[in-house]
Amino acid sequence: MAVKETAWRLLDTGHLTGPENMAIDEAIMRAHGRGDVPPTLRFYGWQPASVSIGYFQPMEKEIDLEAVRAGGWGYVRRPTGGRMIFHHIELTYSVTIHEDLLPGGVVETYRDLSQGLLYGFRELGAPAELSGGEMDPRRADPGGIHTACFDTPSAYELIIDGRKAAGSAQTRKDGVILQHGSIMLDMDVPLLFSLMRLPEELVPRLMERLRKKSVTLREALGRDVSYEEAREAFTRGFATGMGLTLTPGALTPAEQADVAELVREKYGNDSWNLKK
Repeated sequence: MAVKETAWRLLDTGHLTGPENMAIDEAIMRAHGRGDVPPTLRFYGWQPASVSIGYFQPMEKEIDLEAVRAGGWGYVRRPTGGRMIFHHIELTYSVTIHEDLLPGGVVETYRDLSQGLLYGFRELGAPAELSGGEMDPRRADPGGIHTACFDTPSAYELIIDGRKAAGSAQTRKDGVILQHGSIMLDMDVPLLFSLMRLPEELVPRLMERLRKKSVTLREALGRDVSYEEAREAFTRGFATGMGLTLTPGALTPAEQADVAELVREKYGNDSWNLKK
């Protein structure tokens, strides 16, 4: 384990809107970059449930915004890459740490941070494993169509019986790493696909493919797992898997001010969310 600072702040910001969630992640990056706060592990949920897309994705081309709005769901563009995710029945985590404190490239740090996720799954009794470090060269669909994050392979992903159990993405800015991701407690596959723009004739096959390639905690354990139970298990998992001392905290006044600015000027605006 390469982490050089083991005293981290622990946050649970509860269930917030998509713009608020992405603004908080970026505000923590700013604060940690200034040296105002220690490395931070944050857990959160989404209210309302929301679609998020990767930084490079074209929102209106891939997401049916009419269906999203009609359902009362939210939408936001992430600062990280990756595919579309519908944040519905899940625990979301984010890690913010300076590159100097977790040396290595994207794949190496992804592997190191995945230890926390691995031990979190094991805390719940889920037989998770860490896949290899090679990106799977196969496309998500023989026709070249990618659907959601859980249909897109990546290095050092968490798998249960060969099926993807967590989806993560990473970005870096001013020497600070932000990695965040989704731990699926359960998944409404038809609802997810109803929010995507896909050729209608391909949807049944793509839905079946997603079911075969991904797994939720409810499937893996044969029971419901609450947000609170998952949060506690993954808190212990990060502490054990990465050798961390996690101290519960709260956003600082400066972070709160940055959140308000980022929601107002960036994540709450279609000029950001629909820009591609």
